[in-house]
Amino acid sequence: MAGPSGEVEVTFFVPCLNEEKNIVPSIETILAAVRMAGCTFEIIVVDDHSADRSVPVVEDYMARHPDLPIRIVKNSRRQGLSRNYTDCAFIGRGTYYKFFGGSNMELANDVAAALRLRGTADMIVPYPVDDKRTLKRRIISKLYANIVSWITGYRLRYYNGPILHRRYNVMRWHADSYGYGYQAEIITRLLNEGATFVEVAMSNSDRAAAVKSNAFKLQNVLSVTHSLLQILFRSLRRRWFHV
Repeated sequence: MAGPSGEVEVTFFVPCLNEEKNIVPSIETILAAVRMAGCTFEIIVVDDHSADRSVPVVEDYMARHPDLPIRIVKNSRRQGLSRNYTDCAFIGRGTYYKFFGGSNMELANDVAAALRLRGTADMIVPYPVDDKRTLKRRIISKLYANIVSWITGYRLRYYNGPILHRRYNVMRWHADSYGYGYQAEIITRLLNEGATFVEVAMSNSDRAAAVKSNAFKLQNVLSVTHSLLQILFRSLRRRWFHV
C-alpha cells in the first residue's frame, strides 16, 4: 500500500513465465513480508508471454482484491529476465526495488528481514544458508561467486540473489544482458561506484529443491558468459586506465 501522501517505499518486480500455480502464492508471500516489515509497497507482475493461465489467474486475483497495489504487465513476446527487471524499474515508483520470483521460492521471514534493513546500505544482499538445491547447483553457484570475486576483488558471498536495491541505481547502472548474469553486473558496477552493501542470510524454501532450473539452457549459459566478460573488461579498464 502507498503511504498517506502516496509515497511507495518498495517496488516488487515479480517475473512470471508459466507460473499459474505459483504466482498467487508468490503475491501472498510478499503481502505477508510487508506486513511483518511495516513498509509501503507496490507489486508489478511482469508476464513474459506465458503459455498457461498465469495472466487470467493474476487478473482474477486483482479483481478480487482491488484494494491491493498490484499491476500486471503483459509482454506480447518473450523479453528475458534481465530486460524485464530493468524495464520494471522504470515503471515502478518505489524508493527501493526488490526481485521476487513468480515461482515463490523465498520465505516471508527472509524477505521481511531484508526489508527491515532498507536504508542502511545501497544494497541489501541475501546469501543462501540451509541450501536445499541439488549438489550440482550449489557447486556451480559457489564457483560462479568465486569467479566474480576473483575477477573484481570483491568478496560477496552471493552475486545472484533477490537483492534489495535503490530503484534509481537499477535504472542508472542496469546490465546489458539477457539472462541470469544481470545481477552480478549491477552489483559490481555499483561497487565500482562506491556503493555500500549489507549481507543477510536467506533460507531456500522447500520448493527450491524441487524446481527445475533453467540456468543451464544454452542461451542462459551464453548470457552468463557475456556478463562475466563484461565484468572482466570493466575490471581491467579500472585497473589499467583508472576509469
